[in-house]
Amino acid sequence: MKNIIKRLFTSPKPAQPQSVSQPDKRRKRGWIGVDLDGTLAEYHGWRGMEHIGPPVPRMKERVMEWIDKGFRVKIFTARACSEEGVGHVKRWLAKHGFPDLDVTNVKDFDMAEYWDDRAVQVIENTGKAILSASLSGKPQAPLLDSEADGDNNVIGKRAT
Repeated sequence: MKNIIKRLFTSPKPAQPQSVSQPDKRRKRGWIGVDLDGTLAEYHGWRGMEHIGPPVPRMKERVMEWIDKGFRVKIFTARACSEEGVGHVKRWLAKHGFPDLDVTNVKDFDMAEYWDDRAVQVIENTGKAILSASLSGKPQAPLLDSEADGDNNVIGKRAT
């Protein structure tokens, strides 16, 4: 299995046709997955597929800033297990001023990082959980400027 994965990343890629347009730099960086319930939207218990709470202001600001800076953002939610759920999320995004973002429940090789209220980070290749703030827990996506200036709602420091 290890050799298969290694070959996937080391095999020469076929030549791509030249394009007159600029390449999409966001794709080269991968995408940022953002959980919906409890992260981007307030969540106070399950009330059905159609109910999604109001946006969490700090996360909305963060997501909009990432998009403005050229990052690709996808909503990563269990609601995407059905077309009905995706439809509810898409309508919620439009209602609250978000652009038309992809909604998925599937990770792929382009996923750069994931922002979620339930995740526990693990140190790569060790199985050890990170249970406190550490340098290994810093996100790759930029923090909000207010957080970089010592906002006490953030654990850890911004990378410089």
